[in-house]
Amino acid sequence: MEGEISNFIMVWTLAVISLTYCHTICQNVPSGTKRLLAISPVISLFFILPLSLTTISLGGLTSFFIAWLCNFKLILFAYGKGPLSSSQSCSLAYFVPIACLPIKIHNPIESSKNGEHPCPEINERGLKSPMNYVIKCLVIIAFLPAYERKDRVHPVMINLMYCVHVYVGLEVSLAVVGAMVRALIGVRLEPQFEEPYLSTSLQDFWGRRWNLMVTNILRPTVYLPVRSISSRVIGRMWAPLPASFACFLVSGLMHELIFYYIGRKEPRWVVTSFFLVHGLGVAVEIAAKKLFAGKFHLPRAVSIPMAVSFILATALWLFLPALLWCDAEDKARGEAMVVIDFVKKTWSVLRFRSTMIVSS
Repeated sequence: MEGEISNFIMVWTLAVISLTYCHTICQNVPSGTKRLLAISPVISLFFILPLSLTTISLGGLTSFFIAWLCNFKLILFAYGKGPLSSSQSCSLAYFVPIACLPIKIHNPIESSKNGEHPCPEINERGLKSPMNYVIKCLVIIAFLPAYERKDRVHPVMINLMYCVHVYVGLEVSLAVVGAMVRALIGVRLEPQFEEPYLSTSLQDFWGRRWNLMVTNILRPTVYLPVRSISSRVIGRMWAPLPASFACFLVSGLMHELIFYYIGRKEPRWVVTSFFLVHGLGVAVEIAAKKLFAGKFHLPRAVSIPMAVSFILATALWLFLPALLWCDAEDKARGEAMVVIDFVKKTWSVLRFRSTMIVSS
């Protein structure tokens, strides 16, 4: 684990140096192909750096941050678009965290124009109340006895717990990153999750509630260009269908890459299939809404169970097996034990020191 931490520090040091280069050189290079060529070595490096890490906690998040989100932001930046081209990212102190971390600085005017209505639990920092995160962590802790006695629990229940565990782990991890960035640069951030278990449809889940940083980066890099091209071929009315499906295809391929970073195993394209299934589902929803033109609405008491059941069923069928194929279960257990041992040793040292102070 010490070697992993050393590699982690090395990877992020190189990432910060590379982003400093992008921020500096691109001030003198006009947007367009020339800027893309100037930063293309950095984009290539960011696909290579995660290969130095093997853990889920460090390697998985790092690959998500720099190989996916950061590279997509840099591609937009090359053409003078995206969050790195905004006035807020002119300063290097803003440019680097906005580039390599899953954050979006809150803009009330832009949010109101887009019709976004944050969860009422979101506070002025862009985070939910601490109790919200505590409750979710307690749920995961309550799963631990079942994990230790898996032979006595139905496999479907264990897999459902794993799905909840993945969600809570990802949300809490990104919230911690957001809180750290908020403390460092002192700005309000937009939320990363908005209670996805309350989704009323697949569109609601993927577009407004689940991992919104990915949605925010896929929209300008994939959705808008594909919609623009499709509108010339099939018309503006149906152009959102191939555009949405393209986003799910790209998301599936990027998840395959991240799972490869974690497990170093040949991809089986199962996780891509998961996103293609959801891409087809969203396309069906879009088509149905256009055909019915808002004349038919399911009550939330019906739409929420339907949407969540479909998401969980497909996750158990396709997403979770792809994650477990990367030895995620064994790695997560081993990393958790390292953390627990570290906490125990730290607590023992603190107790020993306090005892020595009292006795003296």
